[in-house]
Amino acid sequence: MLSRLKTSATVALFAASVAAGAAAIATFVVSPAASAAASPAANPVDNGTTAPEFTGIDKWLNSDPLTIQQLRGKVVLVDFWTYTCINCIHVLPYVKTWNQKYKDQGLVVVGVHTPEYPFERSTDNVKTAIKRFDITYPVAQDNSYATWRAYDNQYWPAFYLIDKKGHVVYTHFGEGDYGQTEAKIKALLAENS
Repeated sequence: MLSRLKTSATVALFAASVAAGAAAIATFVVSPAASAAASPAANPVDNGTTAPEFTGIDKWLNSDPLTIQQLRGKVVLVDFWTYTCINCIHVLPYVKTWNQKYKDQGLVVVGVHTPEYPFERSTDNVKTAIKRFDITYPVAQDNSYATWRAYDNQYWPAFYLIDKKGHVVYTHFGEGDYGQTEAKIKALLAENS
């Protein structure tokens, strides 16, 4: 009898530990939908919103400084990334392909490199990564998260497609939906200004 009580107590203690651990993890890992419902002010820029300017950029690589205003009349893909993020690395071939395929038709890709770790703030490290990944489009180094905050962004990678009038008309967070994203790029390029 005593042995069964010890076993029951051990099982109950284990179950309580698992439940407490799951609750603790849930406070750190919240789904985007739950996060959006919990704090509307922290949502990424909504579709149809005028695109925020690039702000607080430490350094522009592969380009002179750019502004959203000067890119009016172009379709702009803003890609928030960081060079050690595996998901960002997975989407790079698609972003590079879109840049090559559509830049002569009016697409401008701007990579906004926003560091996750302190060593990713080094311009030399970012330059090395740009060379390693063979990135030829403009990259804005956003070490202070100013542009990140302007877009109310929360994710790596994150795509914001801006139409020729300067409005965010499409967003995608994380990997996947490459066909959908490319179809939206093509549709925006086909629109009259």
